[in-house]
Amino acid sequence: MSKKKSMPQILIIDDEAAIRSTLKEILEYEDYQVDEAEDGASGLKKAMDQPYDIIFCDIKMPKMDGLEVLEKLKLAEVDSPIVMISGHGTVETAVEALKKGAYDFIEKPLDLNRILVTLRNATDQNALVEETKVLKRKINKVLGSNIIGESPAILEIKALIDTVAPTEARVLITGGNGSGKELVARQLHEKSERAKMPFVEVNCAAIPSELIESELFGHEKGAFTSAIKQRKGKFEQADGGTLFLDEIGDMSSSAQAKVLRALQENRISRVGGDKDIKVNVRIFAATNKDLRKEIENGHFREDLYHRLSVIPIHVPSLKDRIEDIELLAHHFINMICEEYGSPIKEIEAGAIKELQKGQWTGNIRELRNVIERLIILCPSKISAADVQKYAHLNIA
Repeated sequence: MSKKKSMPQILIIDDEAAIRSTLKEILEYEDYQVDEAEDGASGLKKAMDQPYDIIFCDIKMPKMDGLEVLEKLKLAEVDSPIVMISGHGTVETAVEALKKGAYDFIEKPLDLNRILVTLRNATDQNALVEETKVLKRKINKVLGSNIIGESPAILEIKALIDTVAPTEARVLITGGNGSGKELVARQLHEKSERAKMPFVEVNCAAIPSELIESELFGHEKGAFTSAIKQRKGKFEQADGGTLFLDEIGDMSSSAQAKVLRALQENRISRVGGDKDIKVNVRIFAATNKDLRKEIENGHFREDLYHRLSVIPIHVPSLKDRIEDIELLAHHFINMICEEYGSPIKEIEAGAIKELQKGQWTGNIRELRNVIERLIILCPSKISAADVQKYAHLNIA
């Protein structure tokens, strides 16, 4: 589903037919697709109706002059580079055009080389702007910049984040797999005073118990067989920022004891080392387990639990916030179609109702996977029948 590359589109707004014809011939020879407008009013309408890679606009025209066209396009936030052209060019006119947001100013008679240089520069700028937009989208995706949902439970979590984030309080985030616990942790960090400092994540369930202490606290050279050099742990890497201990219920007893000491004293020591290292880290922890039961069964330290759960936040399962499924579905459709470079697909109201019947044991992560499957397998519109056929939902 890769996006088909199209020829750059140019709009020429000029009341002189000869100028339009000459410029169009030059541009089409250079493999540009060209539209024309014979006055400012019609040119403005075309520029507002569809995006152009570059717009050439004469300054002196009947009905609406070029500077007025420029002003209206900038007010409408049309971000196409606009090159002003004039047969009566003066320094004052050029300065006024540039102040109003013109990309460049070219005098008549038009010079072929100047036009081509301007086109190349403007095209490069467009590419850079697009790259920046893509990068921002990727960053936002990684950071998880928004918690999607307007259900009472989610609104309560958003309000709690706004209240707690500016403080230094530790937070324990609970909820099922795929419910969005990491997203909550990232939001807390992004809205905290530590937002410009590192956000370091450790998945305690993914690291073997014999390596978790080295991962968290680092090790000295020679501390164990494979320790061929000194290594800083996650506590040191997160110094000044936030350390997110995901799935903390799976942490070994010895690591729990060291984490407790670190929280009490703001100091750690590397594996194999005897020097105390001062650290300044805010801790967020998350788990899908009932830590009180883990304490009763002797699997989790009660003193560590109380250190971590200064502020408890529970993220509800998706089946407990089904009113958010419509918002989430549209969010994932837009995001995934954009990743694929494909047109945004519609989803019918009946399809949303079918999605709302699911048990969603995998929560938000499962919903995203189902939406991606539907985008791949369905035509332009996702129907209730498509959901029944392809989603493979565990219906309540």
